[in-house]
Amino acid sequence: MKELGEIVEGMMLLVSKPEGWSSFDVVNKIKAAVRHTYQLKKFKIGHAGTLDPLASGLLIICTGRMTKQIESYQGQTKYYRGVIKLGATTPSYDRETEEDAQYRVDHITQADIEKAAEQLTGEIMQKPPMFSAIKKNGVRLYKMARARKQMKIEPRKVLVSSFDITGVDLPLVSFEVICSKGTYIRSLAYDLGKELKSGGYLMELERTGIGDYRLEDAWDVHELTQKIRDQT
Repeated sequence: MKELGEIVEGMMLLVSKPEGWSSFDVVNKIKAAVRHTYQLKKFKIGHAGTLDPLASGLLIICTGRMTKQIESYQGQTKYYRGVIKLGATTPSYDRETEEDAQYRVDHITQADIEKAAEQLTGEIMQKPPMFSAIKKNGVRLYKMARARKQMKIEPRKVLVSSFDITGVDLPLVSFEVICSKGTYIRSLAYDLGKELKSGGYLMELERTGIGDYRLEDAWDVHELTQKIRDQT
């Protein structure tokens, strides 16, 4: 780990995002600590890949001149683990919105779930959730979704290198996924439900890795900001 004294000039930081925080909450928390400590009016900082507020896990934060490297980090392979609830759907494909439909799960076996996950592995065409930050005609999709506006969303090609089922306790399914940039795990949860002739949405998600970087090597947000404030 580099000395945090280099944070103004430029650093790449691994940070663990807590559940309930947006990715920008993490960026802003670090930014405020740096500006306060070093008495700066301006400070360049950004993250390399958004995590939904209900998700937790690894964020790559770049500061100073390292912000020029953000795109290279964004393109790296992502690693996740989480829990899907079968037998229901939500408009957001996760816990952000209420269940809008329920389905049977008594016909589903672990073998069925593993086979369905195999069908969603490799290069697949995936439709992003309506509740996402993708822009359509210059407007974020989630803004249109919250305004109850309908919009056609075109599927996109993504690579799911592996989709492993690690536990089944119906209606809950634990999993691990390795995938490319642009893959929506919420959409994988929804599509898994469809493959099983049921419903599905994401209950829990944690990003455990980006490229060669791992969550266990990441800073806790509060410890990092305190460390920054202790620099002077």
